[in-house]
Amino acid sequence: QDACPSTAAMSVKAFEIREKSKGELQKQLDELKTELGQLRVAKVTGGAASKLSKIKEVRKSIARVLTVMNQKQKETLRSFYIQEKKLLPLDLRAKKTRAIRRRLTKKEASAVTLKQKKKNSHFPLRKYAVKA
Repeated sequence: QDACPSTAAMSVKAFEIREKSKGELQKQLDELKTELGQLRVAKVTGGAASKLSKIKEVRKSIARVLTVMNQKQKETLRSFYIQEKKLLPLDLRAKKTRAIRRRLTKKEASAVTLKQKKKNSHFPLRKYAVKA
């Protein structure tokens, strides 16, 4: 019953995972999930304490692999959509805050109506020699 893969037993380091390809990551994820299943069975059947303490480690390793996979996927999508500025998917757009996203753009904020342009040109600000 002790058929746990030895490679997945150690906690996985994120910098090591980043170098792997998508297929290798998927394979490692499957290994970790099968190991987690075996550890859970051992927990129910009253396995050794060392196996019970390993469950947390394996769960964290699965999370790391999934995180790296998602980051890689987002990175490739970002490079695909890099040429389009206007029609970016929502999850690839700059997050910022809701207020900043709804704020007027620089161009919209500096826009002046025709009437105001005429007023500005006909009645410029007066310049005084003495300051109050």
